[in-house]
Amino acid sequence: MTWKLLSAGFAVPAGIAVRKLTDAAWYGVRGTTPPKNPAAPGVSWGDALAWAAVSGLAVAAGRLLAARGAAASYEKLTGKLPPGLNQGTT
Repeated sequence: MTWKLLSAGFAVPAGIAVRKLTDAAWYGVRGTTPPKNPAAPGVSWGDALAWAAVSGLAVAAGRLLAARGAAASYEKLTGKLPPGLNQGTT
C-alpha cells in the first residue's frame, strides 16, 4: 500500500509539471500553443510529428524521474526496495 501511494504521489505532480513544461517550451520555441490534437486536419504533419516527439520524450523522462524518486523514497522509509523492483546491473 505504501508503494502505491508513493508512486501515485510522485506520478501525478510529475505529469502536471511535464505537461506545463512541454507546453511552455513549445510556445517559447514556436511562438504558438502546441497542437492539442495532432490528428486534427488543420495541424501540419511537421507540427504533429514534432509535438509527438517532444511530448513523448518529456512524458517518458517524467515517468522515469517519478518512478526513481518514489523508489528512493520507499527505500529510505522502509529500508528495502519496492515490491517487484530488483537491483539493476551496471
